[in-house]
Amino acid sequence: MAKQQAAPRENAEQALRRLEWTVLRRLDGLLQGDYRTLMRGVGLDLADLREYQSGDDVRHIDWNVTARLQVPHVRVYTEDREMSAWFLLDLSPSVDFGSGTRSKREQLADFVAVLARLLTRHGNRVGAVLYNGGVQAVLPPGSGRRHVLQLLQRVQASASDSEQPPGLTRLQELLDSAGHLMRRRSTVFVLSDFISEDGWEGPLTRLALRHEVVAVRLYDPLEQELPDLGLIPLQDAETGELLMVDTHDAGFRARFAQLAAQREEALRRSLGRAGVDTLELATNDELVSSLLRFTELRRQRSRARSAPPPVHLRLVPPAPVTPVEELS
Repeated sequence: MAKQQAAPRENAEQALRRLEWTVLRRLDGLLQGDYRTLMRGVGLDLADLREYQSGDDVRHIDWNVTARLQVPHVRVYTEDREMSAWFLLDLSPSVDFGSGTRSKREQLADFVAVLARLLTRHGNRVGAVLYNGGVQAVLPPGSGRRHVLQLLQRVQASASDSEQPPGLTRLQELLDSAGHLMRRRSTVFVLSDFISEDGWEGPLTRLALRHEVVAVRLYDPLEQELPDLGLIPLQDAETGELLMVDTHDAGFRARFAQLAAQREEALRRSLGRAGVDTLELATNDELVSSLLRFTELRRQRSRARSAPPPVHLRLVPPAPVTPVEELS
């Protein structure tokens, strides 16, 4: 019986053309009118004044109007649609894992290509910082299809580099480096499986104070629950350590699922404390559905910003003080 040959890896041009036909064409109809929910630009033009609401940026308070009306008011700006977006890409060995037909790295590459193409087609610029045991490359912000191809080529080149020795990922190095690079307020996408040494929560929080940050968390279903496959070898992609585990043992599978659930909960708490939006992207997720989930996430955030606060949170002027003489 003849040995079946593996399908040749597609180059950046082939991958982008495939995504333009299979994903972007579908999104063009589904995202009509929703572009503003994807990105928030930098405000430039004063559009209106309104009363301060819980959650508003205190830097937008108009102190002259506040003093005159005795009620805090904020300036409302017309958003600038042209902006810069950055992709912070964790390309460490653990993203090579995939239990099905796709790995986390392949899902990362397709997500970045589609979102970068969507943004550049609307006149925005995209840049990237690539990490694998250290910051490997920085692609300055640019626009156009050629620039997206260059970004995709950089990601593919990192995947073909097998010289990187095993070692623990230090995601804080990527976040700190990006914080020094990005001078202007931007939208930042952090794509990682967050399998990393501790210490990344602080840099992510500082990044979110200055930029609008979305954490795209990559994962594979097999990382959360092991099937009954008998005795199998498992290798730690970060350290290279090889272990033999008996997945036929129901107790082992239950302990594995419990530890995975605890890690999930801890990770979600950390991302919540950092103040970032989070999109979870599995290796078996369809990109169209994932991007629509992201759009809905942004729409909900926009509604939360514009919704009036509860009555008990509204700022009201203090009641007048009745003179003591009138009380007697």
